[in-house]
Amino acid sequence: MSNQNKLNTKEKIKGVFHAPWEKSFDKILTPFEEFIHQQTTSGLLLMSMAVVALILANSPLASGYAHFMHSMVSLGAGSWKLEMSLHHLINDGLMAMFFFVVGLELKREILVGELANPRNAVLPIGAAIGGMVVPALIFLAINPDAEASRGWGIPMATDIAFAIGALALLASRVPKALITFLVALAIVDDLGAVLVIAIFYTETIVFTPLMVAIGLFALLLFFNMSGIRKSTPYMIVGVLLWYALLQSGVHATLAGIMTAFSIPAMPKYRPELFSEQVKELMQKFDASHEPGKSIMTNDKLRAVVQTLENGVHSVETPLQRLEHAWHMPVAYLVIPIFALANAGIPLQLDSLAATMTHPVMLGVSLGLILGKFIGITGVCWLLLKMGVAVLPKETRFIQVAGVSLLAGIGFTMSIFVAELGFAYQAEYLLMAKTGVLFASAVAGIAGFIWLYLCCENKSDQK
Repeated sequence: MSNQNKLNTKEKIKGVFHAPWEKSFDKILTPFEEFIHQQTTSGLLLMSMAVVALILANSPLASGYAHFMHSMVSLGAGSWKLEMSLHHLINDGLMAMFFFVVGLELKREILVGELANPRNAVLPIGAAIGGMVVPALIFLAINPDAEASRGWGIPMATDIAFAIGALALLASRVPKALITFLVALAIVDDLGAVLVIAIFYTETIVFTPLMVAIGLFALLLFFNMSGIRKSTPYMIVGVLLWYALLQSGVHATLAGIMTAFSIPAMPKYRPELFSEQVKELMQKFDASHEPGKSIMTNDKLRAVVQTLENGVHSVETPLQRLEHAWHMPVAYLVIPIFALANAGIPLQLDSLAATMTHPVMLGVSLGLILGKFIGITGVCWLLLKMGVAVLPKETRFIQVAGVSLLAGIGFTMSIFVAELGFAYQAEYLLMAKTGVLFASAVAGIAGFIWLYLCCENKSDQK
């Protein structure tokens, strides 16, 4: 049968209805493949929004752009009122959703991912620690001044979307285990950044709201222990937890991490029980089916389908379900909006030399480019020499060194920490953001070239 006949036969299959674009999405991806795909697309969106923000900040629309980002947004009911700038709402509100997804990813990684096996986890954990400590030390060495030194946490973070997006462009050349290593490293890196924000970038603590927040977190844990698997109670309490942290002085985005850690990771049904239930339901489905009759008019058939849907939700863990549901809006909406709101840096070519030699700019740039490379590569070399860690499957040490360059892409979390560290120091904030953008571009290009040169195309090896 010719290819055209096969295509025609396939198109004539009865009982399958496609929306105009539906076939484009008719592909089953593993959770990891879906994660990589979304991170890659998110990285491209991030890049696009960063370019748009830079154009706006350096065009006649600059004043309008700044005015819009600092316009006030308020929510009130009776005597209660919550008011903040749009920029503040994005960084403290929308980014809580980002931290929620980070928390879900981290919990999954610890339970069943690369970090679940101690032998495999040693290398990415050690690499992440080295990639946080060395950049911070480089920044502090260049910026010993008390005010400028508040930015030491900026070069510690790796942007998982950008880094994985750059590595995914080399998917035909790099082993899959190398991508897994970068994911694990970046997730541990994110946890380190969260701890740094919680411990070192909290200025004042208001005791009463903090106690309320602790009580709400205890309530979330109670939900988990009592077997509540519906997401709505967790989301409601999570919002209240966000508001309590906002009032307490602790950064409100940490509510996302705390809520994520309380989400159950155990399904209601075992796979064996679910399989038996599905077989019984399919028998009822076949018995209830009436040829030519729509499911909308067949109550018995619709009831079977609804029961099947409930069973699917019960065999899947709430953590998996929420990670799948939240990853796309966060990757495709929240992070690009954050980039649009924070990457608008006015570029002054006449003072370029002064900018490039500014201590804060140098500290951030060298911390991300050299600090990440030295910290990650050095710790990996040490752990491998000591025999306490193993290289990821089918990878070479030179490839790990290339990944350490990509880890110098510090866009989202680095800018987020810069906003916290230099909230009241406009000049330092501008220099820090410039350093992040410059270092991310250099690290991304250098890492891509390094890995392209040291990795052979898999198709050429066959």
